Amino acid sequence: MKQTLLSFLIISAALLTQAQTGNYTSILDISYYPESVNSADAYIKKRCVLDLYHPVDAKAYPTVVWFHGGGLTGGNKSIPEALKNKGMAVVAVNYRLYPKIKAPVYIEDAAAAVAWVFRHIEEYGGDPDLIFISGHSAGGYLASMLGLDVRWLKKHHIDANQIAGLIPFSGHTITHFTIRKERGIEGTQPVVDDLAPLFHVRKDAPPLLLITGDREMEMLGRYEENAYLMRMMKVVGHPDTRLYEMDGYGHNMLEPAFPLLVKEVRRIAREKP
Repeated sequence: MKQTLLSFLIISAALLTQAQTGNYTSILDISYYPESVNSADAYIKKRCVLDLYHPVDAKAYPTVVWFHGGGLTGGNKSIPEALKNKGMAVVAVNYRLYPKIKAPVYIEDAAAAVAWVFRHIEEYGGDPDLIFISGHSAGGYLASMLGLDVRWLKKHHIDANQIAGLIPFSGHTITHFTIRKERGIEGTQPVVDDLAPLFHVRKDAPPLLLITGDREMEMLGRYEENAYLMRMMKVVGHPDTRLYEMDGYGHNMLEPAFPLLVKEVRRIAREKP
């Protein structure tokens, strides 16, 4: 009797844990370029990979594509702990870095990774109509570029408006400082050209949730850049642009921002026709 009761308690605890956390699996280092491209370039083969973390026994769940930060010069993919066990898939992406490559290769890699998700997420149970693009700092810049400048995904026969939502964290909205550095331009000299999200404001873009750190603690002008993007998106008539400023947090404002990301994904998923 005691053994039976003990077994029952162990099984009940296991079921409770599964109910709370769900059943998820990870697939690491998936190449998002075709093998013909990988075999021709060792750096592509090494860097142009992604990790997929997804629910096992669920269907039609949303997916967040997450681009790491690092100024386009460093960083490495990882699945944010705060996004695990939330009823959605997370795709963490590596892309090639300066100085081995220069603009716009970063954006081209990001677009190829997102295109892979659009083509394949349904095979793992995800909903291709619920793909969100996010990332921190340089990753936020890449997310905004892909969602606002339609030409990058168009190369892969994907309409950027198929993206369910854009959620950049502390991303440049002017031309990225590393791209300016490539051109010999000082980091204090703002540039808005076709490699700036601000250059591509449009009323028909996906929902846009901008999140930055405290304006007094952020990297130079980062809050103000995002505030200007919000204003210009509203000027052109975009119906769903919002900006959150994380008071008391600097550029590494991820901890309070992740719950906002999850909330936004769930809001849009609920409103899906």
